[in-house]
Amino acid sequence: MMYHAESFAKLQFETFFIGYSGSKPVPSLLSLPHVHFLYLSQPPLSLRKLPFLIFAPIKIAQQVLSILYALLWRIPHPPEFILVQNPPSIPTLALVWLVGTLRGSKVIIDWHNLGYSILALNLGSNHIFVKLAKMFEAKFGRSAYAHLFVTRAMHNFLVKEWDLQGLKAVLHDRPPAHFHPANVFETHELFLRISPTLPTTFLPAYDPPASTPLTQVTPDGLPNLRPDRPAVLISSTSWTEDEDFSILLDALSIYEHHAREARGTLPRILMFVTGKGPLREAYMRKARVLQDGDGGDGWQWVRIISTWLEPRDYPLLLGSADLGISLHSSSSALDLPMKVVDMFGCGVPVCALDFACLSELVIEGKNGVIFQNAAGLADRLENLLGGFPNAHELKTLQASFGRVVQPRSLSNSEDEEWGWNSWDDNWTRVVRPLVSPNLHVAR
Repeated sequence: MMYHAESFAKLQFETFFIGYSGSKPVPSLLSLPHVHFLYLSQPPLSLRKLPFLIFAPIKIAQQVLSILYALLWRIPHPPEFILVQNPPSIPTLALVWLVGTLRGSKVIIDWHNLGYSILALNLGSNHIFVKLAKMFEAKFGRSAYAHLFVTRAMHNFLVKEWDLQGLKAVLHDRPPAHFHPANVFETHELFLRISPTLPTTFLPAYDPPASTPLTQVTPDGLPNLRPDRPAVLISSTSWTEDEDFSILLDALSIYEHHAREARGTLPRILMFVTGKGPLREAYMRKARVLQDGDGGDGWQWVRIISTWLEPRDYPLLLGSADLGISLHSSSSALDLPMKVVDMFGCGVPVCALDFACLSELVIEGKNGVIFQNAAGLADRLENLLGGFPNAHELKTLQASFGRVVQPRSLSNSEDEEWGWNSWDDNWTRVVRPLVSPNLHVAR
């Protein structure tokens, strides 16, 4: 949503960004004079300990009042457009429909997933709350000025099942321009900043500022990548039920076993996991047990670091990584993982867990590889990382991001060569004609 807000503001729209406080907005959004932030209030922390069936109605009531106050009173003039991302669906879809009717605003729904499918992860698809949530989402999501879909699969499903009314367009996610492959100077500076958080006994010896675990300054004063550096892998997660982190732990355990027998042909892995979420501590506790071992027989070839990065450092860490991991399985089988989009923007190929519409994003052997289970992921890692840092298969995938070709998302052709475009290019082509039809769009 921050990227949408930035794109609207660049067209000189007075843009009000409504959401919860917490994570810092991206710096480029903060620099725009037409962007205003309206933060929603949240229930007191003491109430969050109540049982779900008691807390949920309180939370919804709080959301209703907070959102209506922002949309009806805190925004000084009736907005021409209200863009809402779904999920969350309850109560947001009903509220924007109501405000759109009262204030004459055009509602645009950005369909990223289906809210009822996420609820079904906890309650089961036959639960009465899930059925009511599905009815709610279908009723208030059916009619809008325009619908944006994160995949063609979601477009086809919702148009058929819910008979959506309004303009419709597929907008595949893309990262903004500041997501790019990191150069060696950026990698050096980043790892100087984060070196206090890194393990001291696992990595090659380094002496800041002359060296980091990945880089070293040469006699001419310029940093270079070290030949003895570990392979840097990265995965971003919300630590929820739709991502089975145990797959990664099991795969890394298999890799650890094989690396011990590989006589130096497999590299050490420094695995970064970014993000926040409810299951983080439980999984990281399991990771620490594996790393420390029982009786001193802990991991020798793999280390996992869970971290939360500032907005300026997240794309730099992605751009410094050698390979990305996606465990996203999709509650609806209709959405795509934004984390992979960010990785691609930084020129990082991905190992991705397979699901129904993944082929709209990950092209086997071109921008990544696909796996089905932990054993498959371990096998992919060994094939891609063998001989690192001169790993032929990994370098072939990385080289695909250097080609500038027509992106597949611009047509329905399955035979078209894979390519990549930016958020600005994609938004200008798909959304700008919907909100500024009289402005010329360069072709």
